[in-house]
Amino acid sequence: MRILVTGASGVIGSEVTARLGLAAGPVPVTTARRPAAGVAVPWDIGRQPAPPRLTGGWDVIVHTAASTRWTLTRAEAADANVTTLREVLGLAGPDTHLVHLSTAYVAGGRNASDLRGAEFEGYRNGYEWSKAVCEEVAGTEHRGPLTIVRPPLVVGRRADGRIARFSGPYTLFSALVSGLAAVVIGDPDGYAEIAPVDEVAEAVVSAALGAPPAAPCTEVVAAGRDSLRLSTMVDIVCRTVNEYRAAHGAEPIATPPTVPTDSWDRFYLPLTRQWLSPMQQQAVDLLAMFQSYTSMAEPFEPTRPVRDPGAVVAASVARWAAGKPRQALATPTPWTLVGPG
Repeated sequence: MRILVTGASGVIGSEVTARLGLAAGPVPVTTARRPAAGVAVPWDIGRQPAPPRLTGGWDVIVHTAASTRWTLTRAEAADANVTTLREVLGLAGPDTHLVHLSTAYVAGGRNASDLRGAEFEGYRNGYEWSKAVCEEVAGTEHRGPLTIVRPPLVVGRRADGRIARFSGPYTLFSALVSGLAAVVIGDPDGYAEIAPVDEVAEAVVSAALGAPPAAPCTEVVAAGRDSLRLSTMVDIVCRTVNEYRAAHGAEPIATPPTVPTDSWDRFYLPLTRQWLSPMQQQAVDLLAMFQSYTSMAEPFEPTRPVRDPGAVVAASVARWAAGKPRQALATPTPWTLVGPG
């Protein structure tokens, strides 16, 4: 069996590659945009032709390569994610099992009145929109078996919080400590779906090494009704950070209040435009992007349930604090008013 893994240096791709390497099966061929440890064949997908070593005869292609930035324009998202998928499909034969990494949020609520919603057809950002398009492309243009794996926000391994890169939700962790997140925007009782990277990788590897599905299959890695509520997640983050700070002689951080989205948009957001510094305003804009992800009205329906997500968050925060001690032990800087303009 020949297996190709794209995006092998990424958060999920590196975990998938490690698990395939430990499995009693074929050693995968790995590719990523830049040379890196664990990457056998560098390939800038969409900007370079496929290297000869990657052409022909794949039993399984695991496609994890993607740009996950939420600030992508429509053109950038299409180029980074849709175009690259089509390039990868050019390596697949009629019997190749494509295991495509998507996101659970392609199935979330869509609202064209949201910020940038018209540009992205109701999806919240270019990344989310491009992943929805990719699922359609994979379903209509791939000739062979197809498995789509949909995770929510991804954090570290369940046991020890280890992850290849502190990105995505880790921005929220550092903002809570630094004081840039003076408030948390969202519904305190809303659902905050997270999944540990090892369980997402396990879903991918199980699909890659298992029998190809007779019909397209979708795996959703999520906690569903057992997922954390926003207020609980913030409490766990602050408690875990404070345990680390106490062990290192630093004062605890305060748990910030939660402001409902409607109140924030109507009353507080106009004031921040007038009175906060540019850096604080950038932080507000960044954190606002999380509100629809960390306070959903309904959770996902998982096919691969995540158990005890609170323990996963605690392990991930502890790992982040140990890996980023200057951030975890920083003295919070309160918001300061600088005046209109």
